[in-house]
Order: sequence, then C-alpha cells, then structure tokens
Amino acid sequence: MEAEHLKIAMIQSNLVWENPEQNRINFTKKIESISEEVDIIVLPEMFTSGFTMNASKVAETMEGETITWMQHLSSKKNAAIVGSIVIKDNNNFYNRLLFITPKGDITFYDKRHTFTLAGEDKVYSAGTKKRIIDYKGWKICPLICYDLRFPVWARNTEDYDVLMYVANWPKPRISAWDTLLKARAIENMCYCVGVNRVGVDGVNSEYSGHSAVYNVLGNEIICFKPNNEDIQIVTLEKRHIEAYRNKLKFLNDRDAFTIN
Repeated sequence: MEAEHLKIAMIQSNLVWENPEQNRINFTKKIESISEEVDIIVLPEMFTSGFTMNASKVAETMEGETITWMQHLSSKKNAAIVGSIVIKDNNNFYNRLLFITPKGDITFYDKRHTFTLAGEDKVYSAGTKKRIIDYKGWKICPLICYDLRFPVWARNTEDYDVLMYVANWPKPRISAWDTLLKARAIENMCYCVGVNRVGVDGVNSEYSGHSAVYNVLGNEIICFKPNNEDIQIVTLEKRHIEAYRNKLKFLNDRDAFTIN
C-alpha cells in the first residue's frame, strides 16, 4: 500500500570504538525513546564500531547478533531500521548497509566506493550492485558515506523518491558533506537524507554531525546542531516530489549511460 507520507527518525550519535555490544545497548535506549510512530529509523555508518579498519575484530555474519537485534527492535517499534555494520561474507569483509523491516525482511547494500584515503579499499570488498528498496510505496536508494562524492553512481535513473546516506564523515571536510547532500537532492529531484555521527573515534578522527534532509529543490528541511547527539523526525511528502517533477520535468532530460 502506497503511503502519501513517510516519517523518518534520524539518530545522530557518538559511537563506542570497536564495541558492538555497548553500541547496541546505547542505540536500544535511543530507539526506545522515540515516542512518535515512524516508518523508518536511520542510524549512522558502522554504527556498532565506528569507521574501523580492524574488521576482523568487529565483523559479524548475516546471522549475527546485530541483525537479530535490528529485527527485534524493528518489530517492536513497527518501523524499518537502517544502518551499516561490518559483515564477513564468503571470507570477505563488507561495509554493509542493512534495511530491516518489521516483518524481519532484510535488504542490504555493500558500499561501492571504499575510502582509499583511510585504506578501506585494502580491508573491505567493494559492492557492485545499486539497490532500490520499495517500502510503503516509496522507492529508496541507500548509499554509504564516500559514495556521496560520486554523482554518477547515485544518478536517479530509477525514478526513486529518497536518496539516503549513512556516514562517518569527518569534521575537517564537513562543508563538502553539506554541499553534496544538497546537490544530490537537486540533480536527482528527490529527497536527500544524510545521517552522520558525532564525537571522536579510536584513531582521533573528529565528527561534527550535520545530519540533514533536503527536498527536491535543495531546500533544507532539517539540519542537526553540530557536535550534538540528537534524534529528529522528518515527514516526507509524495506530493512534493510529484508536483515539482511534473512541473519542471528535469529528469526527462537526463543523460543515458552505463557504469562499468
């Protein structure tokens, strides 16, 4: 059944370095504190560990504790839960985004663009498939952090409604985060949702948050206060997308291309 509105809870949080158990405890409290009924709850990238290259220490399987935990809370809150964790699959490590519904269904996306500056490409295998998730009649394209810098991969060839980024985007380059989230919304004529972490990680990288939502025109709907842990809720409207796509028709003029 198609919903006219999609209500999303975004959790901007500090993360405990390489400690999945404590992060699950912390996020349980935050998720259970959400008093409104929402459709989706979005957590940051690598929310059980921080952006670690010590994959073998924190990696889980697709039958691991965190996925069971996400399924339980998703059912309890009657909301999909989204975020990325370190997954070991066929002897490879992946920075894998999980989209888990209240029924326990799992869709995953493996980060395509591994962050070479931090050596992510030497530890994690890159994903090869773009995912479009159909949830409550909304088409959602989930991506991860560094993917934000690559507009071709995000290009809206599928007429999706929401582009969703989970991230550990560091403070020194936060202006790029702000600018690119807005740009992705404008060029793809979609809502663009970005959830980033705050705090300092185990290798002294600092994160200032700036989680935000932009509409089809690139107007900011929500922007979190920097450096603060917080939960904010935004309601997206299908008619906003339809009205401006029908009026402006910019996506009709997009280029055709293939990705190798």
